[in-house]
Amino acid sequence: QVQLVESGGGLVQAGGSLRLSCAASGRTVSSYAMGWFRQAPGKEREFVAAISWSGGFTYYAASVKGRFTISRDNAKNTVYLQMNSLKPGDTAVYYCAASINSVYIGQGMDYWGKGTLVTVSS
Repeated sequence: QVQLVESGGGLVQAGGSLRLSCAASGRTVSSYAMGWFRQAPGKEREFVAAISWSGGFTYYAASVKGRFTISRDNAKNTVYLQMNSLKPGDTAVYYCAASINSVYIGQGMDYWGKGTLVTVSS
C-alpha cells in the first residue's frame, strides 16, 4: 500500500505562488507515474498535471500550462507542484495521486491523498 500526504496549501492573493508537496510512504513510488488533481467547490475533480516515473515526461491541463510545474524527487519519494500566477479560479482542494503505470496516459489512479486546500483571493 502507498500512503500519500499533501502539504503546502493555504491562502494566497491572486498573482502569488504556492508550492505543494506530496510525500509518499509505504513503498517507493519511483516507478510510478504521479499526478495532481483538484476539486473546486460544487465541481467535479479534474486533472491538473502528471509526471512519468523518471520525470522525463510531464503533462498539464490547458488551464494551468505555463503557470504550474510538476516535478519529483525519487530519492525523497516526493512530488511537487509549483504554482505561479495563481488565479481565484485555481481555488480548490488539490489531491496527489499515484499510478502503478510508469507513464500517465489518462488512466485512473491507484492511490490518492486526502488533499490540501488552496484558496486564491482576488
